[in-house]
Amino acid sequence: RLFWFLRVLMGLFVGAVVLTIQFTRDWETGWVTANTSYKSFSPALVNVDIGLHIGLAGVNVTLVGNPVNQVNETINYNEHFSWSFDADYDHSYGKGLEKGLPSPILYVVEKFTTQNPCSMNRQYRISGHYASLTLWIAFCTWLISILLFSMPILLYGGYMLLLTAALMLFSLLFFFTARNTPKCPIQFGSASLKTDYGGSFWLTLATGLLCLLLGLGVIILNSMQPEKLKLVFNLDEEKGKEDMGDKSYLPLKPSSSAQDVLTVPLGELCEVTATRL
Repeated sequence: RLFWFLRVLMGLFVGAVVLTIQFTRDWETGWVTANTSYKSFSPALVNVDIGLHIGLAGVNVTLVGNPVNQVNETINYNEHFSWSFDADYDHSYGKGLEKGLPSPILYVVEKFTTQNPCSMNRQYRISGHYASLTLWIAFCTWLISILLFSMPILLYGGYMLLLTAALMLFSLLFFFTARNTPKCPIQFGSASLKTDYGGSFWLTLATGLLCLLLGLGVIILNSMQPEKLKLVFNLDEEKGKEDMGDKSYLPLKPSSSAQDVLTVPLGELCEVTATRL
C-alpha cells in the first residue's frame, strides 16, 4: 500500500507540474521600489512597487502604491499582455494606451513591443513558444509512462520517464537562452528593475531532475535487481495470487501395480480382482 501510494503521488505530482507551468507567469520575476511619475504630462510623483513577471505566453506588470491611496487614486494594478500564437502583443499595448494605464506600466510593457530596438519581444516570444511546445510533448510522454507502468512494462516506462525529464530540461534550456541574451535596462530614475528566475523555473528544474532519478532507478533495478523492482510495483504479490487461484486439486497418482485388489463385504467371503485399463 505504501509503494502504491507513493507511485500515485509521484505520478500526479509530475503530471500536475508539467500541465500547470504552461500557464504560470513567474518563470522570471523582478521588483523595484521607485519614485516616478504616475501619469503622462503630470508633474506628480508617487512611490510605488513595480513588478515584472514573465511567463511562456506573455508578461504581467504589477504596480502597487506605497501607500496604495495616492494622488486621489488607488494605485493597485496587475496587467497581463500576451504574445501567444493567437494574441497580438502590440495590439494589447495599444489598448493599454487607450485605457490610460499608468506611465510605469506602459514604460515596462513598451520594452517588449516588436518595434522596440531592444528586441526583447522576439527573444522571449520565440523561446516561450519552443519551451511550451517541449512541455506539451513532455506531458504526452508522462502519460505514456503511466500507461506502461500500469500494463506493466516497467523497462519502457523507465525510458519514457527519462524522455520526460530530458524534454523538461530542454524547455529550461530554451528559456535560459532568452534570459541570458543582452537586454535593455528598465530604469526608474536611479532605480533599475532587474529580474531573476522565478518559482516556475525552479519547479520545472526540480521536477525534471526527479523524473531523471526515477527513470534511472527503474532502469538500473530492472537490470540488476528485477525482483526488488517487481516488489515496488507489487508484481510478485499479484503473481502469487494468480498462482493460488489457478491451482487445482489433481487426482491421486494411480497405483503402479498391474492389478488392484478390492474387497467385498465380509458376508460374501470372496475376493474380487480388478484389472486396471
